[in-house]
Amino acid sequence: MTTVIPTGISEKSALADDAEFGHNEERIADTIPVLGKLEAHKRFWFQKPKDYDANDIATQPSVYDNPDTAAQYKPRDDWENINRFDTRARWTWGEEYKVIRKIDWHIMAWTTIMFTAMELDRSNLAQSLTDNFLDDMHMTTDDYNLGNTIYALCFLAGEFPAQLLAKWLGPDRWIPSQIVLFSVVSASQFALSGRPSFLVCRALLALLQGGFIPECVLYLSYFYKHHELTIRLGAFWTGMFLADIIAAIVAFGLLHMRGVQGQSGWRWLFLIEGLITGTVGLLSFVMMPPGPTQTASWSRGKNGWFTAREEMIMVNRVIRDDPSKGTMHNRQPITPRLLWKSLTDVDLWPIYFIGLTFNIPTFSPQQYLSLSLRGLGFDTFQTNLLTIPYLVLKIVNMLALATLAEYTKQLAACASIFQFWCLPFLIYLRVVDTTQVSKWLTWGMISLLLAAPLVGWISRNSNTVRSRAVGAALYNMFLQAGVIISSNIYRSDDAPLYRRGNSILIGILSLNLVLYALAKSYYVWRNRKRESKWNEMSQDEQLIYLADHQDAGNKRLDFRLAS
Repeated sequence: MTTVIPTGISEKSALADDAEFGHNEERIADTIPVLGKLEAHKRFWFQKPKDYDANDIATQPSVYDNPDTAAQYKPRDDWENINRFDTRARWTWGEEYKVIRKIDWHIMAWTTIMFTAMELDRSNLAQSLTDNFLDDMHMTTDDYNLGNTIYALCFLAGEFPAQLLAKWLGPDRWIPSQIVLFSVVSASQFALSGRPSFLVCRALLALLQGGFIPECVLYLSYFYKHHELTIRLGAFWTGMFLADIIAAIVAFGLLHMRGVQGQSGWRWLFLIEGLITGTVGLLSFVMMPPGPTQTASWSRGKNGWFTAREEMIMVNRVIRDDPSKGTMHNRQPITPRLLWKSLTDVDLWPIYFIGLTFNIPTFSPQQYLSLSLRGLGFDTFQTNLLTIPYLVLKIVNMLALATLAEYTKQLAACASIFQFWCLPFLIYLRVVDTTQVSKWLTWGMISLLLAAPLVGWISRNSNTVRSRAVGAALYNMFLQAGVIISSNIYRSDDAPLYRRGNSILIGILSLNLVLYALAKSYYVWRNRKRESKWNEMSQDEQLIYLADHQDAGNKRLDFRLAS
């Protein structure tokens, strides 16, 4: 959530647009150029108010509009965008929307493509199962579970090192390098020879992919406001499901290569998709600028993607929304002291605990989807195509839920919709003998289960670049720990109905609903305590607090935790 602006700032801003004021107010008007009206609610690209005028001032009131608070929030001198920082800068809604569209095209689109490429390499194991991968490798489903467990453990182990490297080197350098490295491992799976080589490749692939997602989220936060990032992260996550759709379609063709050069189709699948990902990685060195004011290069043009005025708009609209983004530059490493502060940030712990278990109700069925469909009697190519419908529905659901969460600002309630969606389908799989009913009905129920929508809010409650970077990595580590649990719920002695496994999933789902309620209660309580302390202060005391108090990030009394 955004920083609370002391009452006097918005009042003084309003005076700047008043035709009749006294001597003191006249001085204020000379100091503060006209500001835009506060947005009644967060807007999306498709959502403009009835009284929208492209020529109205879009610059929102912030802590920079009062000389008593501006100095306390001034970005550090080595911030990469300091040359465009200007507290007196003003721009119109027409200009801002144009800049946002350019950011979407140049930054958001390519970030989604990178994520899609990563997911292509991460998901192709599921497609390989439909081409007799386990039989060719002389492995069982328990070996497959072990591979998934090792992958999750190594992915978890790679989170912090990768995140620290990205913050030190810059996401624009590390992310492309990371993609190239794990694409090499992915392509090398062409030469898998048995269980040991399979487990080694899963470990290496996970170590190199660890940290990729929070790095991308951190990178996007350089360009977008909080509320803009929520809906775009919904689009970002659709990249994962878009990749799964593409993977299913590509697998349909590549698996027909079984027998070419005497090799199995799944070997060609790993090789060709690894080469595709490697190409995206190489292009990413060209397509990723370090930040809003650093797009100029030999590959992106002498003047870059944005004009000087567009850079000014990008920088000032983001820093006004979240002054903490000026506390670190994009090549600054996170020190052990800063890392410890992030690890001990108890206000993020509720989200970490939710991250451990929230996705388990769908992850276990998802891991076994290909094997389940083959077990129902669908052939290799039918199985790959039948994984597409639930992914399309999931994309629609995720975008709708992200929009709902941003509009209502009830993130915990919206996130819990995932659990309520899953419950009836898990109950069906638990009580019905799916071997005795239509295979199409069973496919439909599993598909609807896996189409459950997701939404998250870790970035919202960080309020510093340091917490945002480390918090995202920690959250993903808890998520991977959940993957380890998921990978060991369906066991071979429980096949083919997995009644014991589905009972466990229903129990975890019930736990998740309790965790969401507890998280919501905790954040409401914390915000009420802060609100009470903040309102007890006079305006002068609020300004003194902003100037002198040592509270930082999401510990400040003027910051409200999203719930």
